[in-house]
Amino acid sequence: MKRFAVILGLLLIATTLGCITQSQTSTESTVEEEQKLVIYSYDSFEYIASEVIPKFEEKYGVKVELQLIGDAGEVLNRLILEKDNPRADLVIGVDNSLLAKAIEAGVVEPYKPENINLVPENLIFDPTFHLTPYDYGYIAINYREDMIQNPPKSLEDLTKPEWKGKLVIEDPRTSSPGAAFLLWTIAVYGDDGYLYYWKKLKENDVHIVKGWTEAWTAFMNGEFPLVLSYATSPAATVYYDNITYVKAIAFEEGNYMQIEGAGIVKGAKNKELAKKFIEFMLTEDFQSAIPTNQWMYPVNPNVELPEVFKYALQPEEIKPVTLDPEYVKENFERWIKEWTALMVEGKSPEEIIASRG
Repeated sequence: MKRFAVILGLLLIATTLGCITQSQTSTESTVEEEQKLVIYSYDSFEYIASEVIPKFEEKYGVKVELQLIGDAGEVLNRLILEKDNPRADLVIGVDNSLLAKAIEAGVVEPYKPENINLVPENLIFDPTFHLTPYDYGYIAINYREDMIQNPPKSLEDLTKPEWKGKLVIEDPRTSSPGAAFLLWTIAVYGDDGYLYYWKKLKENDVHIVKGWTEAWTAFMNGEFPLVLSYATSPAATVYYDNITYVKAIAFEEGNYMQIEGAGIVKGAKNKELAKKFIEFMLTEDFQSAIPTNQWMYPVNPNVELPEVFKYALQPEEIKPVTLDPEYVKENFERWIKEWTALMVEGKSPEEIIASRG
């Protein structure tokens, strides 16, 4: 009996120790899980991520899981689909064109960074701080100098017969530059006039693809001599491929200004880490990597631009075109529906305007 009692006692001790060990392991796993920041962003963010994310991980002793999801519009659509069960903590790349959709969908929550004073006031595109700006640039039509000699000089030129079937652009429903281009035309032609402008583009066989990557690939393959891209794209082609025949155009009407932002996903599991990353994005450690990775302009004015940016359009060469964020917020969903009715469903501008009621 005494022997049995000793054995039973040993078994109880072993079981207890096992439970303690299991509990410790579970706690350690939970701590480790809590220290992983999940970020959603667009495909091309991978270039800057490889440079800046290790710095953040080392600084805070955490892990970052980056998920790349097509274009910025696709990233936002994924957040909306996951709204009831969010998997990401931070979203990077939602711009001023998609701000309204993000806020209306309720997928990001406000956070004003402690170091926001590093950003010039004119670049703070969201006064509610659902999104914090980290870079900016200008949408521009790029052309191949080896294919055409006299490029279009304005939005209106794009509707002329000599450019029939020669322009590839991105879909505003799935692409941030595509959405920016739509807003550009609304800013220039007005709430009714933009429909008549797009009708002319459609009749001129404009080619529309899902996102920037598809458009740029077709352009570089020589399928189209004109592409909707950025004012800095020519600098990137020199930097990566020593190609100097790509040029960007400062249009007579001006060029639409795009400001990209980062925001905390509503319901994020690691909100504090997300806050730290947003503040990290405004520091020179992050901002200095923007020009030759994102091919945008850093929002921190202390960062010096690299020499290759002489091939890009300079901000002082460009007349900025913008729309009031509140105006965009109130009308963006309607504009997308109207664009779809015109370009996909084949309705006329008159029918669309009459249906507004």
